[in-house]
Amino acid sequence: MVQAEGDDERQGPAGERIVDSVLEAVEARDQARLSELLDPLHAADIADILEQIGPTDRREFLALWSDEIDGEILSEISDSIREEVIETLPPEVLAEAVRELDTDDVVDILEDLEEPQQEIILDALERADRVAVEQAMSYPEYSAGRLMQREVVVAPEHWTVGETIDFLRRAEELPLQFYHVILVDPRMKPQGYVTLGRLLSARREVRLTDLVEDSFRTVRATVEEAEVAYIFNQYHLISCPVVDEADRLVGVITIDDAMNVLDEEHEEDILRLAGVGDESNLSDGPFATARQRLPWLVANLGTASLSAVVISGFEATIAQLVMLAALMPIVASTGGIAGTQSLAVAVRALATRNLTSANAPRVVRRELMAGLLNGLGLALILGLAGFVIFGDPLLGAVLGMAMICNQVVAALGGVLVPLGLNRLGLDPALASGTFVTTLTDVMGFFVFLGLATLVLL
Repeated sequence: MVQAEGDDERQGPAGERIVDSVLEAVEARDQARLSELLDPLHAADIADILEQIGPTDRREFLALWSDEIDGEILSEISDSIREEVIETLPPEVLAEAVRELDTDDVVDILEDLEEPQQEIILDALERADRVAVEQAMSYPEYSAGRLMQREVVVAPEHWTVGETIDFLRRAEELPLQFYHVILVDPRMKPQGYVTLGRLLSARREVRLTDLVEDSFRTVRATVEEAEVAYIFNQYHLISCPVVDEADRLVGVITIDDAMNVLDEEHEEDILRLAGVGDESNLSDGPFATARQRLPWLVANLGTASLSAVVISGFEATIAQLVMLAALMPIVASTGGIAGTQSLAVAVRALATRNLTSANAPRVVRRELMAGLLNGLGLALILGLAGFVIFGDPLLGAVLGMAMICNQVVAALGGVLVPLGLNRLGLDPALASGTFVTTLTDVMGFFVFLGLATLVLL
């Protein structure tokens, strides 16, 4: 019930109220009140509060409540402020917090820290845990080896259910989270796994090999974590053993870590499509925010210059028909929106591997027809409006034809540009938006002003 109340407090205005209450307690240096507010909350909620308050308030918060920061809270804190929090915590608090974590969570924290901070955390670990973490850190960044946890529950493949349960009961320590017992041969090569549900519901004399899951598969430690997330999502896995180059078991990845990767991939795609960098965060300062966005604005400035060059080529036409200057942004901006729609669908389909070379022609044809139909509908509306407002049927016809052409260009560009970048090995989310916007703007202005020159003059 206490947790449910905490969840309610985080919804809408109530969430703002608890942050305000926390800030009031920090300002008053009322540690008892702060504990009263935070004790009922989940670790993720406390991490959210730390992210929402400013740097000065955050330091005062940690000075007042640092003894209560545990490993779970530390692992939930955003990468953007984690280093700041770690530098603020007393060494003994930090040591106790990291000792509570599984190796995968420790690795996740270390990846975002500078070497001095990494050493502080490594020194706080038990020797065996430190060796495990350092081995995980030896794998390439963003690989399965970095994502996995070393704490694994294994059993020989010839064991029975009874032998396995007795072993688990005698174990001095088990992983904080595990869903399967992994069956291994004498060379520590995974042969299958059994879910805890099937294990506990079977008779003691049943052999583990009779209970193995059909969905069993392994991943190499060097595989990219994006591939791991795809495998989990595609095959509905709960956990997946990780093996080395000799196919020996070295760890396991659980669904929570795989889904975190999937969420991060989606977030990066959205930020890249918007041209704000893939590391933007609300806790960033104004200078950091500006530094992330400025390169994309400069790039857009360069591509926008192409539109200016096209428009300047029709200076004489615009001088004779001034009304064209008011109408041409309509064609270009509508094409830009259509291109963004098509682009978002294509980038998402590439990320989930639903768009491949096998079905690309069908998708391109679909986008072409959709663009043509949208263009016809918009042409009818815009052409009729141009005739009614300006009393010129030819102007309405020019508007309609330009709209049809640019809608087709936008639809095709939205899918062909990311496909082309993906074929070249480039991230389609990173550069597609700039190309598609430039394409629709340039073509929109060129077609509209070109048709106007041919038909109206």
